[in-house]
Amino acid sequence: MAYELFDADNHFYETTESFTRYLPERYKSAIRYVELDGRKKLVLRGRISEYIPNSTFEVVASPGAWADYFKGVNPEGKSLRELAEPIRCRDEFRDPAKRLQLMDAQGLDGSLMFPTLASVLEEHCRDDVELIHEAIHAFNRWILDEWTFNYKDRIFPVPVVTLPIVDKAVAELEFLLENGARTVLVRPAPVPTPSGATVSPGDPRFDPFWRLVQDAGIPVMMHASDSGYDRYVSDWEGGRDEYLPFVHTAFRVIVGEDFRPAYDTAAALVAHGLFSRVPGVRIAFIETGTAWVPRLQHHLHMAYRKRPRDFAEDPVETFRRHFWHMPFAEEDMREVVGYLPADRIVFGSDYPHPEGLAEPRQFVGTLEDAGVGQDLVSRIMGANLRDLMTAKAA
Repeated sequence: MAYELFDADNHFYETTESFTRYLPERYKSAIRYVELDGRKKLVLRGRISEYIPNSTFEVVASPGAWADYFKGVNPEGKSLRELAEPIRCRDEFRDPAKRLQLMDAQGLDGSLMFPTLASVLEEHCRDDVELIHEAIHAFNRWILDEWTFNYKDRIFPVPVVTLPIVDKAVAELEFLLENGARTVLVRPAPVPTPSGATVSPGDPRFDPFWRLVQDAGIPVMMHASDSGYDRYVSDWEGGRDEYLPFVHTAFRVIVGEDFRPAYDTAAALVAHGLFSRVPGVRIAFIETGTAWVPRLQHHLHMAYRKRPRDFAEDPVETFRRHFWHMPFAEEDMREVVGYLPADRIVFGSDYPHPEGLAEPRQFVGTLEDAGVGQDLVSRIMGANLRDLMTAKAA
């Protein structure tokens, strides 16, 4: 390509050691794998998790297998399991050197590399915040072993920071920065606290963490996750005691694909004044799409008209300045470039997940088919993310 391709949403598949290799002895029984009917299953605090049915990832769905489903092309009404094309997990999905060779073949100059299974930890352990911190630190040490946090300035594995105990969150961020992290992942969700209550991640108690983010000049990634919202959907369809991202009903598709966690988290960070206290914080929403953005901007505008004294400035301007967004390939790009600033849009393929693109470069065609000009195509496909990763906030 005549311009850089920097993918904001690549993934690796964890091994069964990823959570347990460095887990302190006192927590060994809290997170483990067991044999059940001939298959290994992840057990979290005594409960078998079906969050990812094959949590060893020995077999995975082929990249892009569900792309048509998420475009709304499924006339026979098949389930995701019926649409899946299972393959053996490839070495490129677990080894950075081989992944770099694959990226060369794909034409990718760089990528952010996110976990696949790790998002299960925080919600399942939300009433034991000490365990959350220990489990996340153990997982980050595994990432450092297997991937590093910066592989040859082209692959940037994204470690996790959990916020419940702010001193521990700061210590974790310091550890990650000392070991070369260029960005970190924070779950878009209310933060559980030692008292049992939950609070906004924009609450002033977390400012020491956000100030360190600002001083380090790194962006924070907020990737789609188990944000705890399945409990609200279950209020309408009966109890389900675990979020199962690939078990859909019509109602769950209607409600779940609204990406309410992203909407609510962005609203909380703006309304609770984070950016007026720590103005250098920059956040990218990854794998949450952009369909929710116009509605949030409308509600921010109306809130400002009704309660201007609650904001240091127009909250729409705050939102447009501090957040970056990754649209889904199935979205109408003509609309996306109309309601988002040109320098706040990044491309992500979700490779090698089945709901993403089979080939990351396919996103170029999506933009060109929508009539997006080449200058903006080049910004979305690489320059915007490169700027976000290398430049501190003004």
